[in-house]
Amino acid sequence: MAFGRLLPDGSGFLRLTRAGALSTLERVVMLVVIGGVIAVDVSSLVFSYSPSLFQSVLSIATSIVFALYLWSPWVATISLGIVFALSFIAGTESESIFAAAVAVGLVMRLGRTALVLSYIAAFLVATVIVAYGDTNVPVTVGAYLIIAIVAGAIGFALRIALDKGRRLEQELAERAEHEREAVLAERRWIAGELHDSIAHHLTVVALHVQMLDDAERSRDSQEAIRVAAKTAMTDLRFVIELADDGPRSSAVHSGDLATAIEEARGEIEAAGHPVICEGDPRDERIHRAGEIILARIMRESATNILKHAGPGDVSIRLDVDDEALRLAISSPLPATPRRDLPSSSTGVNRMAERVVGASGEFDAGAVDGQWIVSASLPIG
Repeated sequence: MAFGRLLPDGSGFLRLTRAGALSTLERVVMLVVIGGVIAVDVSSLVFSYSPSLFQSVLSIATSIVFALYLWSPWVATISLGIVFALSFIAGTESESIFAAAVAVGLVMRLGRTALVLSYIAAFLVATVIVAYGDTNVPVTVGAYLIIAIVAGAIGFALRIALDKGRRLEQELAERAEHEREAVLAERRWIAGELHDSIAHHLTVVALHVQMLDDAERSRDSQEAIRVAAKTAMTDLRFVIELADDGPRSSAVHSGDLATAIEEARGEIEAAGHPVICEGDPRDERIHRAGEIILARIMRESATNILKHAGPGDVSIRLDVDDEALRLAISSPLPATPRRDLPSSSTGVNRMAERVVGASGEFDAGAVDGQWIVSASLPIG
């Protein structure tokens, strides 16, 4: 159910939408007042304070009509019109028009534009009818109008105030949901950063730990482990600083394609794979976003090569023209899959997300005994 508020419609007039249900406090106040009025009417009927049984019953019916506004403004308004028509028979039209003036507040609080306009028109007509049949026209009619204006103003003020409160609650709920989504997004980002950086260095460490028993390569493996551990600590510190809201203690770490290719080449060659590099990673046509994305792809591909590649050459080819950046990395597939360094395919998925998110094209798969990763990013 929509909240009550003023909205401009196509014709330029203000359109009053259906207000929300009465609040608990409003219901309690209405029920207490209506119950008190009904109790007075019943006591008048029992103790014969009222000059007419029909008048007493009609007065009780009028009070019950107000209770109908808790259920349906339209039904209550129609019922009030019926009671007003019957009041001419009982001679209590002045009391009925007074009740109708008070009901203006409920109509303004709960009704749509159609009900509000219809009720105001009917109330003015009823006031004129009562005025022509009442000897105290100047004073009585003026009092009815004043009561109607005051009641309508109170009803409309309550409508606006409660609408603002409900809109504020909705905004707070939406803000809380946005904050929750932001926290989840930050967690996913931290997990991705840790995977892209820390997992790579741990792979290098795990690979060279297996080579420590080789006397010829032990020293090189020790150096590779030392460098990988140091770089992993630097990357971990960088991720923690970015996740922290406090001031940065170091420069922002960013992707450098030339450095990424050179580091990957050294790590892959240290693992026993000759590397063939083609293309200039320092080409001025490579934009910064493309450089960062391709650097991450290079690092993730190096991780996968260290974990899964079979014997043979590794090829890294970078092509740059006026339309696109293209990076292709090819490595030999192993004769038998390695079980000591399992894969979850997370790295491939993240590479694809990065490229596709930058309006590029990505592909990874086996072709003629080679595992080929290719990425293309537009220039411009």
